[in-house]
Amino acid sequence: MNLIRKIVIGQNPKDAMAYYVGMRVGQMKVDSIVLDEKHLVKYSIKRYLVYLKGEEGLMLWKTVENVPCLIEYDLNF
Repeated sequence: MNLIRKIVIGQNPKDAMAYYVGMRVGQMKVDSIVLDEKHLVKYSIKRYLVYLKGEEGLMLWKTVENVPCLIEYDLNF
Protein backbone atom coordinates (compact mmCIF):
# COMPACT_ATOMS: atom_id res chain seq x y z
CA MET A 1 0.00 0.00 0.00
CA ASN A 2 1.45 3.35 -1.05
CA LEU A 3 0.70 6.10 1.44
CA ILE A 4 2.85 8.91 0.01
CA ARG A 5 0.67 11.47 -1.77
CA LYS A 6 3.11 14.35 -2.26
CA ILE A 7 6.82 15.11 -1.98
CA VAL A 8 8.23 18.64 -1.66
CA ILE A 9 11.95 18.83 -2.43
CA GLY A 10 14.18 21.65 -1.17
CA GLN A 11 15.29 23.59 1.91
CA ASN A 12 12.45 26.12 1.83
CA PRO A 13 9.01 24.69 0.98
CA LYS A 14 7.94 28.01 -0.58
CA ASP A 15 10.73 27.78 -3.18
CA ALA A 16 10.79 23.99 -3.46
CA MET A 17 9.76 21.63 -6.23
CA ALA A 18 6.68 19.50 -5.53
CA TYR A 19 5.39 16.31 -7.13
CA TYR A 20 2.07 14.71 -6.22
CA VAL A 21 0.11 11.62 -7.26
CA GLY A 22 -2.14 12.51 -10.19
CA MET A 23 0.06 15.42 -11.37
CA ARG A 24 0.22 15.68 -15.17
CA VAL A 25 3.64 15.41 -16.78
CA GLY A 26 3.17 15.84 -20.52
CA GLN A 27 0.86 13.04 -21.66
CA MET A 28 1.48 11.05 -18.47
CA LYS A 29 0.55 11.33 -14.78
CA VAL A 30 2.45 10.69 -11.57
CA ASP A 31 1.23 7.25 -10.55
CA SER A 32 3.10 6.69 -7.29
CA ILE A 33 5.83 7.96 -4.99
CA VAL A 34 7.56 5.27 -2.97
CA LEU A 35 10.37 5.02 -0.44
CA ASP A 36 13.11 2.78 -1.83
CA GLU A 37 13.44 0.46 1.17
CA LYS A 38 16.22 -1.66 -0.37
CA HIS A 39 18.35 1.46 -0.79
CA LEU A 40 17.59 2.54 2.79
CA VAL A 41 18.63 -0.85 4.21
CA LYS A 42 21.78 -1.13 2.09
CA TYR A 43 23.09 2.47 2.32
CA SER A 44 21.15 3.97 5.26
CA ILE A 45 20.05 6.83 2.96
CA LYS A 46 16.41 7.61 2.17
CA ARG A 47 15.62 7.65 -1.53
CA TYR A 48 12.20 8.25 -3.03
CA LEU A 49 11.15 7.01 -6.47
CA VAL A 50 8.59 8.88 -8.57
CA TYR A 51 6.78 6.76 -11.17
CA LEU A 52 4.76 7.94 -14.17
CA LYS A 53 1.96 6.06 -15.90
CA GLY A 54 0.75 6.55 -19.45
CA GLU A 55 -0.02 4.62 -22.62
CA GLU A 56 3.47 3.10 -22.56
CA GLY A 57 2.86 1.72 -19.06
CA LEU A 58 4.59 2.48 -15.77
CA MET A 59 8.09 4.02 -15.78
CA LEU A 60 10.52 5.45 -13.25
CA TRP A 61 10.75 9.22 -13.80
CA LYS A 62 12.76 10.68 -10.92
CA THR A 63 14.76 9.66 -7.90
CA VAL A 64 15.05 11.97 -4.91
CA GLU A 65 18.04 11.06 -2.78
CA ASN A 66 19.84 12.64 0.14
CA VAL A 67 18.19 16.08 -0.14
CA PRO A 68 15.86 17.86 2.28
CA CYS A 69 12.26 16.96 1.49
CA LEU A 70 8.85 17.07 3.05
CA ILE A 71 6.58 14.05 2.66
CA GLU A 72 2.80 14.32 2.69
CA TYR A 73 0.90 11.11 3.29
CA ASP A 74 -2.50 10.13 1.92
CA LEU A 75 -4.75 9.71 4.94
CA ASN A 76 -7.79 8.26 3.18
CA PHE A 77 -9.14 5.56 5.45
